[in-house]
Amino acid sequence: MTRSIKKGPYIDKRLLKKIKDLKPGDKSVIKTWSRACIISPEMVGYTFGVHNGKEHISVYVTEEMIGHKLGEFSLTKKFVRHGGRMQREIEKEKK
Repeated sequence: MTRSIKKGPYIDKRLLKKIKDLKPGDKSVIKTWSRACIISPEMVGYTFGVHNGKEHISVYVTEEMIGHKLGEFSLTKKFVRHGGRMQREIEKEKK
């Protein structure tokens, strides 16, 4: 469900303060745990370190990302491989 129009989009105030404190050409990573924060136009051009539960994943914000949440670009699960007989056959063919 979307957030109500009356409340407006959720943007972490501490994150906006960190952006304002940086110089315009600064390429440092801004670490954040706020995965639910919606990307606003002020965030374009900055790199965020979004926490995925284990480490911070670097996310460079572009114009196409506006309106999405930071957590969408920092996956929490790592795909290893499919299991079963088909996977063993595929691995044998590669060798």
